[in-house]
Amino acid sequence: MEAVQHSTSPTSFGADLFNYRRRKAREVMIGDMCLGGDTPIRLQSMTTVNTMDIEQTIAESIRMIDAGCELVRITAPSKKEAQALKLISAKLKALGYNVPLVADIHFTPNAAELAADYVEKIRVNPGNYADKKKFEEIVYTDESYASELDRIRERFTPLVLKCKTLGRAMRIGTNHGSLSDRILSRYGDTPMGMVESALEFLRICCENDYHDVVISMKASNPQVMVQAYRLLVAHMDTEGMAYPLHLGVTEAGDGEDGRIKSAVGIGLLLEDGLGDTVRVSLTEAPEAEIPVARKLVNRYDKRVDLPLVEAVPLSFDPFSYRRRTTREVANIGNRHVPVIVHDLSDHPISPSRLYGCGYRYSVPLDKWNLDDFACDYIYTGKHAVPFELPGTLGVIQDASSWSGASRHYPLWTAASWNSAAKSSIHFIRADRSDLTSEFMAQIGSRSDVILVLTTEDEHAMAALRAACMILDHAQCDTPVILMRHLDERDPESFQLFAATDLGGPLLDGFGDGIWLSGIDMPLQWRNSTAFGILQATRTRISKTEYISCPSCGRTLFDLQETTAKIRKVTSHLKGVKIGIMGCIVNGPGEMADADYGYVGTGPGKITLYREKEVVQRNVPESEAVDALIGLIRKHGDWVEPEIVS
Repeated sequence: MEAVQHSTSPTSFGADLFNYRRRKAREVMIGDMCLGGDTPIRLQSMTTVNTMDIEQTIAESIRMIDAGCELVRITAPSKKEAQALKLISAKLKALGYNVPLVADIHFTPNAAELAADYVEKIRVNPGNYADKKKFEEIVYTDESYASELDRIRERFTPLVLKCKTLGRAMRIGTNHGSLSDRILSRYGDTPMGMVESALEFLRICCENDYHDVVISMKASNPQVMVQAYRLLVAHMDTEGMAYPLHLGVTEAGDGEDGRIKSAVGIGLLLEDGLGDTVRVSLTEAPEAEIPVARKLVNRYDKRVDLPLVEAVPLSFDPFSYRRRTTREVANIGNRHVPVIVHDLSDHPISPSRLYGCGYRYSVPLDKWNLDDFACDYIYTGKHAVPFELPGTLGVIQDASSWSGASRHYPLWTAASWNSAAKSSIHFIRADRSDLTSEFMAQIGSRSDVILVLTTEDEHAMAALRAACMILDHAQCDTPVILMRHLDERDPESFQLFAATDLGGPLLDGFGDGIWLSGIDMPLQWRNSTAFGILQATRTRISKTEYISCPSCGRTLFDLQETTAKIRKVTSHLKGVKIGIMGCIVNGPGEMADADYGYVGTGPGKITLYREKEVVQRNVPESEAVDALIGLIRKHGDWVEPEIVS
C-alpha cells in the first residue's frame, strides 16, 4: 500500500553527525530514578517467566538487578497479572530491591490502570492499546480520521490522568510489527507511520499536561528502527518536545546474530547522540542482556573533550536508505554486494589458513570448497600466495612487495601511490586528511582504483561516514572499502563495536566493502562478524535470518529451545527470514517482515504464517517444526542441506 505523507518531511533531527554530543532530553522521574537530562543512560530488561508465578518472577527480577538492570519490566496481559504486581513489588522492596518496575501492557487498558497502582512505570503499545488488528485497509477522510482520534483520546485519557495523579511514568512504545490497521491505512507500513502512531498518544499526554513520558520506536529491521527514531526526534523538535528515548531492536534473536543486529541499530543511534535507556532484546535469559547493553553504553563515557571534526554538508538522507552511487571496479562498487577483506599478513599463507574465512581445500580431490561465508579478498602484506587460488578470491599485497602474480593487487598509501604501475586494481589506503581536492580528482578519473578508508578517530563511525560525504561533494564516485582495526581483546566487545563502527555507515548507504581486523582476534570470529554486519544491515544476505523475540511471561513455549530446534533444521536456507514468536502480541505484525512465521497461540499450540497470512492454526507443538518445513517446501524455498565430506 502506498504511504500517505501528512506532514512536512524533515531535513534534520538535530544531531551533530560529526562530533559526539548527546541529545539533551527532558528529565523523567521513574520512582526514585531519573531518566534523561544529564543522567547516565539506563539499562533495562524484561522478565521471562509467567507473572502469576510470583516467586519465580521475583527470583528472576533479582538476577536481573544483580546483573545491573536498572528498570525491570514485567508483562501484565490481564487484570490478574496487574494485581499480582502489587505483591511482586512489595516483596522486592522488602528484600531491599528498590529498582523501578514497569508493567508491560498491550490490549487491556483496564489492566494498565490497575497496574499503575503498584508500579512506577506503564508501557503501552499504541498499535494495540485502542485498536484491533485485522490487516484491513480502511479509507479515511480527514473527518473520519479525526473521529478515530477522538475515540483513542477517550480510551487513553483515563490512564494518562491516573499516571499524572500518582506520579507514575509511561513509555509509549511503538512496534513496527504491531502498527494498527488505522495507521497502516493512513501512513503505510513506514517509519513515518511508527512516528505518527506514537505522536497521537503523546499529544494526548501533552493536552493533559502530563510529561513523565518515554518514547520508543522498535523494529526487527535496524534500518527501519534507525529511520523511525530519527524521524521521531525531528517531529518532536518541531512540536517543542524533548522526551527521552528508549532504544532497542526488537526480536533481535540470540547469540551472535542478536548481538550484531542490536549493535548496528542501537550503536548508530548512540553515535548520533540519541538514547536515554537501552534494552537489548535477546532470545536468552534476561540477565544475559545487561552486560551486552552495558558494553554498548559504556563506550560513550570516553566521548568527552575529543578533538573536533570539521563538519561537511550532508550527502545522504538520514530518514530513508539510498546506497551511495559508485563506479564498478572488478567486483566492487556499483550494484555489487559489499565485499569482505581479511588480514592474513602475520604469517605466510597456506591452504589451511583459508579455512577460517570460508574456503576448504580437499587434498584427495585437489579442489576448493566454498561455503556461504567465503570472503572476497585477503590481505597478505609482504607475502605472495604460493598455491593456486580459489576462483573467487583476490589477494591484496603491500605495494612494496607486490608480486604482480595473477589476482594479486597492490595496496598503496595515498602518499606512495604510483599511478603508472600496471595493475587491473589499485587499492589505496587513506584517511580523511588524505582527501585533498587534487587527490580526489586524480582517483576520480580512474576506473581501476578502490579506496580503503580508515580512521584512528575515537568517533570512528562518524569519521568514516564524513569521509564518504567529502568524496560525494567532490563528485568522486570511487568505490570505498571501510576499514576498521579494533584493539578489543574481548570477543563480544570486538563484535559489538565493529557492528557499530562499520554497520552505521552501511545503514546510511556508505561502503562497498568492509575490512575488519583486531589484535589476536581469530580469523573465523572476524569472518562471522563481518558477514553478520552485512546481514544485519541487509546489504548482503548470506544466511537464514531469524526474527526471534525475547521470552516473557506471555510466551507459550520455550523460546530458546524452540529457536535452537528451528535453527538446526533451517540454518542452510540462505536469505529466508523466519519469525519465531512466543505469543500473538507482536506475532502477526512481525510476520509481515518475515517469510515464514512460527507463533504460539495457546498452550502447546502453534500457528504458522506465510508472511502476515495465517496458513495453519493450532498445530501441536510436537509437530510444528515439521509442519514449518512442509510449509517452506510448499512455497519453493526449501533446499536440502549440503553434506560436507
